[in-house]
This record gives sequence, C-alpha cells and structure tokens, in this order.
Amino acid sequence: MEKYDVIIVGGGPAGLGCALTLASAKGHFDWGENRKYLVIDNNSSDLLKAKLNNVPGVKPGSLGKDVINQLKDHAKVYGNVEIIDGRVVKVEGEYKNFKVITEDGKEFYSDFVVFATGFHEFNIECEGVEVIENKKSPRPGKVQLKVDQDYKIKEGMYAAGLIAGVSTMFAAAAGSGVQVACNIQAIMAGKNVVVHDVPDNG
Repeated sequence: MEKYDVIIVGGGPAGLGCALTLASAKGHFDWGENRKYLVIDNNSSDLLKAKLNNVPGVKPGSLGKDVINQLKDHAKVYGNVEIIDGRVVKVEGEYKNFKVITEDGKEFYSDFVVFATGFHEFNIECEGVEVIENKKSPRPGKVQLKVDQDYKIKEGMYAAGLIAGVSTMFAAAAGSGVQVACNIQAIMAGKNVVVHDVPDNG
C-alpha cells in the first residue's frame, strides 16, 4: 500500500499552489524530507479556458492552459509531487488514515486530504463534508464546502480555492491553496513555518 502525506483533489491554481508549497519544504527543514504528495486532477479547471491579464507576476495575455502546465512543471521540480489524471468519487477514513477512491476503483492513502475541486459541483462521497451555497460567486448555483477560518473541514481535511469560498480570481484561489499548505506544514513542524529562499549571493 502506497501512502502519501497529502492528497490534493484538483489540479487548478489552488491545488497546484498547495502542492508546490508543500513540496518546497524539501531541503529546508528536516520534517520536510521524505514527504510524498499526490495531486489527482480531472482536467476540468476553469483556468484551462482563461486568458490572464490581471494576475500579479503573470505576463498579461498569458493563456490559462499554459500557466497550468507551468504550475505542474514547477510542482514536479522538487521530486516529491506526483500528478495523475483521475476523478475522485469517495474519501473515507480519518486524519493520518484517509482512503481516496477514484471512479476506476483505484485507492490511495494519505495523512491529509485537500479538496481543490472548483465551485461548479461537489459530488464526492465524504462523511463530515457539508456543501453550501458559494458566498463569493458572481453567478448563482455555485457551491462551496463549510470550512473554518483555516480552511479546515475537519481534522486532517481542508478545502482550497473556490470550493473553500474564496473569490473567483486566480491569485485568490492560488493563495488559499498556499495558505492551506502552510497550515498543514505547521502541523508537520509543530509550529508555524514558511519556506523562503534567498539568492546565493545573499
């Protein structure tokens, strides 16, 4: 049985922002070594259809599909992130013992689970998850999961991006994924931590 430290459901800005932030602890902290992260992506992110003109740090006119590919490549640089295609249908278990099941019957195990599935629908069977109306959506009929101020659904389980109720902007979604990663890293480290890099020449 292969087990991951964190499984992220969704490969858009929030999910990939979460993954690369988690991965980046490698080489910085002892607790960040020998960690494994899995992103399960069904290739349905709205970013795939977007053109980006107002995203900090992103060249105006960039196509969302290109940015997604850049984020995937970035996350993989650390060597501890695996990204696979799949559609998750069920999550069961509890903190440090979650089982994530895809529609083709594959099973994956993890300590933590992060939902970053977007706000169109949430059809994953999962005990303890409450689906509510999305409060920040400019369009009716969108959903989010009920979370606390730390984007936590329950112990070991988080939501990030639009499914966590942030505004439908790239930077907001990616930022919430990064914050979820920081929240998880704080648990791993036993204290609040951030990963910062500086140039070799100081």
